[in-house]
Amino acid sequence: MLTVLSVIGTRPEAIKMAPVVHALARYPDRLRSHVCVTGQHRELLEPILRLFHIRPDFDLQVMRPEQSLGQLTAALFTGLEPVLSSCRPDWVLAQGDTTTTLVASLSAYYHRC
Repeated sequence: MLTVLSVIGTRPEAIKMAPVVHALARYPDRLRSHVCVTGQHRELLEPILRLFHIRPDFDLQVMRPEQSLGQLTAALFTGLEPVLSSCRPDWVLAQGDTTTTLVASLSAYYHRC
């Protein structure tokens, strides 16, 4: 069975990934689909997750007051490490041009996903 991890950081990413997450859910006999949210812009992300009925399996909760991009990047690497180790995905999906996409892609490469 193929395992897919979809990583979502921002509201635009959630909107664009929602159809993909739903498409993956249509094949539970062939695909194990997990969703990880980073917790960025939570107040903007939560309504979108509710609208599209997406329940994350993992929530990194990485945002901190006055966090720099460097601190966010480090928190994402640290937060994704146990997620990738526990669900051991074959594929990692991330969309966008954000720090989340950068870190998810590089972490997937490091874990040979």
